Amino acid sequence: MELIERLPEGIEYLINEPMSRHTTFRTGGPADLMLLPSSLQELRETLSLLRSEGVKPFILGNGSNLLVSDKGIRGVVVKIGAGLDGMIADGDRVICGSGAFLTRLCGFAAENSLTGAEALYGIPGTVGGAVYMNAGAYGSEIKDILVSADYIESDGTFGTLHGTEGYGYRRSPFTDGDRIITSAVFAFKRGDRAKIEAKMEDIKSRRAEKQPLNFPSAGSVFKRPEGYFAAALIEQSGLKGTTVGGAQVSEKHAGFIVNTGGATTGDILSLIDIVREKVLKDSGVLLETEVRFIGEE
Repeated sequence: MELIERLPEGIEYLINEPMSRHTTFRTGGPADLMLLPSSLQELRETLSLLRSEGVKPFILGNGSNLLVSDKGIRGVVVKIGAGLDGMIADGDRVICGSGAFLTRLCGFAAENSLTGAEALYGIPGTVGGAVYMNAGAYGSEIKDILVSADYIESDGTFGTLHGTEGYGYRRSPFTDGDRIITSAVFAFKRGDRAKIEAKMEDIKSRRAEKQPLNFPSAGSVFKRPEGYFAAALIEQSGLKGTTVGGAQVSEKHAGFIVNTGGATTGDILSLIDIVREKVLKDSGVLLETEVRFIGEE
């Protein structure tokens, strides 16, 4: 592959890399080429090279809200992670690289006696992914603490988006766009570290009690329909425990589809279709998926 010979010196890359290693569903076929920049400069040089070659990459974080085709991805994946995950406290604010795990940000805030992110603790994504989709849980969203987000344009120029205009339910100004989030600034309030950590432990316990954390999943598969709760509609349709291959509507939380072992992306997609059709028939509500599908059809 000629592109590899022109990569920035020292950048890590993987050929025919199984995406099942990079998604929380643990499914997905191989990506032709995965690039792992370890600094902002490497990311910029990588994007510049891809642009010159006419290649539009798929940007990957932790793969926690993603379904990748069993046939994989024909093209280039750029994974934002180690090396782009730095964190600095500045008074009541935290500057955080987009490759850092959201749970780590929550822990870092607690260590610095900063409150405001406790409800987000345990969401299995990166900070970049959380900002991209305005992740939320237990009545809180990332926009509630977000001050600004730095990004790099597809042409290699840098920019900053201030404020939270354009952020909504599982959407942000970055959703479906070409801007790649590189870091973000978050504002907190001073609090008592022991109380903050106690609240985080409570959130952790509530997740463990109500969610099937012992199986690979992407969290809630469906968005919350206006006026309803997706999990309740699915349960009312008697779909808890329904399986297709290794995919199952969780018996613990109907809003989750889990990989009980050996599931394929095809199994999960088929089960999603079954759920949507049955709920629509029973309640008249068309469920919209929260997870994204990418890759070769």
